[in-house]
Amino acid sequence: MRIALLGAGHIGQTIAQLLGDSGDYQVTVVDKNAQTLSRIQGRGITTKAVDTEDKAALAAVLRGQDAVVNALPYHLAITAAHLALEAGCHYFDLTEDVAATKEIMRIAEGAKTAFMPQCGLAPGFIGIVAHHLAKSFDTLHDVKMRVGALPAFPTNALKYNLTWSVDGLINEYCHPCEVIKDGGNIAALPMEGLEHFSLDGTEYEAFNTSGGLGTLCETLAGRVRNLDYKTVRYPGHRDLMCMLLEDLQLKHDQETLKNIMRRSMPATMQDVVLVFVTVSGMRRGSLVQEVFARKIFADRSETSPLSAIQITTAAGICAAVDLFREGKLPASGFIRQEQVELPAFLANRFGKAYQQSRQVESIG
Repeated sequence: MRIALLGAGHIGQTIAQLLGDSGDYQVTVVDKNAQTLSRIQGRGITTKAVDTEDKAALAAVLRGQDAVVNALPYHLAITAAHLALEAGCHYFDLTEDVAATKEIMRIAEGAKTAFMPQCGLAPGFIGIVAHHLAKSFDTLHDVKMRVGALPAFPTNALKYNLTWSVDGLINEYCHPCEVIKDGGNIAALPMEGLEHFSLDGTEYEAFNTSGGLGTLCETLAGRVRNLDYKTVRYPGHRDLMCMLLEDLQLKHDQETLKNIMRRSMPATMQDVVLVFVTVSGMRRGSLVQEVFARKIFADRSETSPLSAIQITTAAGICAAVDLFREGKLPASGFIRQEQVELPAFLANRFGKAYQQSRQVESIG
C-alpha cells in the first residue's frame, strides 16, 4: 500500500518508521523542512521536501498514492482532506479540531474513498475504549473519559513539558467542549469542570478541553445521560494556564503564547500517558461500573528511544491504517473511531503498544 505521510515531526517520524518497517507499506514522507526529513531513514521509506501549505505542490505529491496519513498541524487538515479527495486517496489524520472533523465528515459524503480523522490517542483510542465499554450496558448513565500526556519528572510551575504539538495544545485549551449533560448536547467551557483524583498513588487534576470526544456525542446521543472528556494534568497546571489565557488575555494572542512556551518550556522524551475511562449504568437490572485504566511509559532504549506520546499516537493511526488495509473497516465514506473494535485494535501489530503498557489495578 502506497502511503503519502504528511509531516515529519516527532509523531510523523515514528509513523514512518512503524509503517516502513512493517514491509507492507511504501511510505513517502512529505515535509517542508529538508533537515527534518534527513533524520528519517528505513526500508520502504522515501522523502520529499515540499511546502505543505502549497496546495498545487502537495496535490502533485499525492497523485498515484493509495492513502494520505496527515500528521501536519490541525489547521491544515481540511486542505489535506480536500486534496486527498481530489487525488482519489483514502485519508487518515490525528486532528483534535472539532470544526475540521465536521468539514471532513462533509467531504466524505458520497466519496468512493475512506476518510478517518482523529486517529490518535484522544480523540482516537480513548473513544474506541469508551464505546467498547458502553456497548455492554443495557442503559447508560455516565461515560467519563480522561487522558493525560505528562512529563515523568515535572520541574516547573506548570508541571508540564512539551510532549506534543503546541498548536494542538493551545487549540484544545481555547475552544468550546462538546459534552452530553442530563441527556442533552451542550457546549461546555474549556478549562472548566475541574476535578481531582488519585491513580496508582499519584495525584492528578482534570478539566474540560476540546475535541477529545471525537464523534461520540453523535454516536451515543439519546443513549447516555452524561458524557464528557477531560485532560489530565498535575495539580496546579490549570490555574496557571487560566491566568495566562484569561487574566493576561493570551487566548486572543495565541501566537505569542505558543512562542513563549516553545522558548521557555523544554521538550522531553521522559513522559507518561495516562488513559482512564469509567462507564456506569444498568446491566441485567443492577447498577454497575466498568473501568479501563492504563499508564504507558516512554521507551528508553538507547538505539531508538520513543516518548510515550509518540508511541501511543503513532500506534493509534498506524493501527487504523492497518485495520483498513486488512478490510476490517468500511471501504469508503466517513469512518468514526468507535467503528473500530477494541479487541481487534489491541490484537493489531501496532495497537499492541497499548497491550504492552502496565495496567493500573487500583483507582482511588
